[in-house]
Amino acid sequence: MLEKVEVLTEQGVLLTLPLQDISQGYSVQNITGLDPVRATIVSSPFGSMDGEQYQSSRREKRNILLTLGYEPDYVSGTVQSLRKKLYTFFMPKSRVLLRFFQTGEPVVQIYGRVESFDSEKFSREPNAVISILCFDPDFYNPTPVIWNGNTTASTVEPTRSYQGTVETGIIFRLMVDRSNLTEFTIYHRPPDDSLRSLDFATATPLQAGDVVTISTIPGNKFATLTRGGVDTSYLFGISPQSDWISLFPGDNKLRVYAEGAGIPYQIEHTTKFGGL
Repeated sequence: MLEKVEVLTEQGVLLTLPLQDISQGYSVQNITGLDPVRATIVSSPFGSMDGEQYQSSRREKRNILLTLGYEPDYVSGTVQSLRKKLYTFFMPKSRVLLRFFQTGEPVVQIYGRVESFDSEKFSREPNAVISILCFDPDFYNPTPVIWNGNTTASTVEPTRSYQGTVETGIIFRLMVDRSNLTEFTIYHRPPDDSLRSLDFATATPLQAGDVVTISTIPGNKFATLTRGGVDTSYLFGISPQSDWISLFPGDNKLRVYAEGAGIPYQIEHTTKFGGL
């Protein structure tokens, strides 16, 4: 059950909206737009077959509508003062961070832009209807999950459980502790048991103390080498045939292959939810 919503502005000002408490002067009357968003699916017809052939799909942006009732005590506040206070949080075009607190569930958050703020002036039960557009439709757990491991020359595939409901990219860090390493491969087997791989190779051997960082996050993919505190792009080290690995809901098997003694690595990911 949803317990409260927090709104944080870009200036760092926080508004807390408990669902069962009107002491702040507001009652949360309704929140819509928390379900999974609609998907746009592209398909193509063929003259020699019935139906159509699936091509691709994508999920649309999220539109959250907050309906807040005014609950003034007419001692420390009025409907007008409460409305003006909301303006500081929900002025159209401003960016806000919404946090949702649910019973027995992790806190999740989402960024959005205020599209509109509608509040009737002449009403016996005045309220505010606020439309927020979230261009990234997923809710995020703000606490990243970190897995540690070591490279291996064996075929053993450790199983990692991903608790989100939509796929997520990873940030992989290899902390090189020996010399003459020129290549490694990240193998990923998602719940459907298919096999994906990301291959890294360099003509110049890596050195002890180097850190190779690879991000497979959509919209923020990169590969860097940190040596002596200096970051250098190493995107050329990723094979063009590689899969940019994403974790899928359920059990994912991950193995980092490299010849020789094991090298420590770290995998970091954000848990994402398609709806509440």
